[in-house]
Amino acid sequence: METEVVGTKKGQTTIPVRLRKKFKIEEGTRLEVVETEEGILFKLKKSIWDYVGTYSEFGTPEEVKKELDKLRHEDE
Repeated sequence: METEVVGTKKGQTTIPVRLRKKFKIEEGTRLEVVETEEGILFKLKKSIWDYVGTYSEFGTPEEVKKELDKLRHEDE
């Protein structure tokens, strides 16, 4: 479904509420602007919270941090 929006003289536009709800875009949400062959693409930027639990199979956060610190120290 296509929706038309209008740009302001400052280059701003409004993302329709239907899309904001669908993609959970709220005040403060960061978007990446990508130039494509077809035009402009807005992509949601991942935050640190999107990665919570990513390495849980390798240990607790404390254990993972300890291992990362050890690896950093070895690189010095």
